[in-house]
Amino acid sequence: MCAERTLIVSGSEKGLDGMTSFLKNCGYPSVVTISSGSEARRMIHHDSYGLIIINTPLKDETGYQLSLKLSEDTCAAVILICKADIADEMTNRTIDYGVCVVPKPLNKAVFLQAIRTGTAFHHRMLALHQENAKLRTKLEELRYVSRAKCLLIVKQQMTEETAHRYIEKNAMDTRRTRKDVAMEIIAKYEY
Repeated sequence: MCAERTLIVSGSEKGLDGMTSFLKNCGYPSVVTISSGSEARRMIHHDSYGLIIINTPLKDETGYQLSLKLSEDTCAAVILICKADIADEMTNRTIDYGVCVVPKPLNKAVFLQAIRTGTAFHHRMLALHQENAKLRTKLEELRYVSRAKCLLIVKQQMTEETAHRYIEKNAMDTRRTRKDVAMEIIAKYEY
């Protein structure tokens, strides 16, 4: 079961109720439906979704460019539903972006498999996003600590090892992060 929200972008009202109830029966209780690509582009800046389904064509565009945009700008799984005669072409054009293409008419088993695969992809993307955020935080801390050590070496004539120990000990003694101690050192000597 997925507690995250699902967005359906569909230019046609036909089948929308069926698709919504199918998703709810599959454990996707929060489903939002809209009819245009421009509306979808506005919504992704304000809300987050775990799954985005684009039922082409849309009222204001084909949906192809929207699928690429949403896959680049969000961590959501993006499923593009299109006519069977262009499904292979759409797959070739979107595969590098991680967009899953499902041909019309919808086969429930294929659609469900696409949803499950997309959900797995979404969870993997979230895990990678969180890991990336941790690494960025760690890298930022290392930058501050390195700058502070350089300042201690130049201004206090400490060795690199002594400067490192000074920052570590100060952080432990004052129960602050190394970054906070480093920022204090930088503020003292650079400003």
